[in-house]
Amino acid sequence: MSLLEVARFHDVYEADLAAAFLESHGITVSVTERYQTTVDPLMQRALGIRLMAAASDIAEARSLLARVRAGEFATDEGDDIPPLATGGRVAGTLLAVAAFPTGGFWGNTLPRRFRAPSWQGILVAVVLTGAIVAAVTISTEMLLNPP
Repeated sequence: MSLLEVARFHDVYEADLAAAFLESHGITVSVTERYQTTVDPLMQRALGIRLMAAASDIAEARSLLARVRAGEFATDEGDDIPPLATGGRVAGTLLAVAAFPTGGFWGNTLPRRFRAPSWQGILVAVVLTGAIVAAVTISTEMLLNPP
């Protein structure tokens, strides 16, 4: 039995979702390049993740995926995840900015993530935080108690 490409995805999770959807409709598919691209995630964009199916199922599988892209299977239920509040978004951004100079973001490999923070980064973060707090305090004081 020869396998032919049904579709190509740039993300292994999207390919897995499409495979699960097709299999729920009785079409047996295989997700290729899964292991090569999870070892080196940058290869997902370069190679793509292919869904392979038997030649007799190709037309039906492509039709189902086209119907999904057209929104035929969408529901009006919406998301069960509440939207992020503005305060949460601001706090997350500030934490990310504070973590950057302290060595919080060293890349996507495990040994680099647990590298000890540099004292220079901590010093920069403390100075910047102090400058921001001073600027906000002075601005607030000037607005509330003008000279």
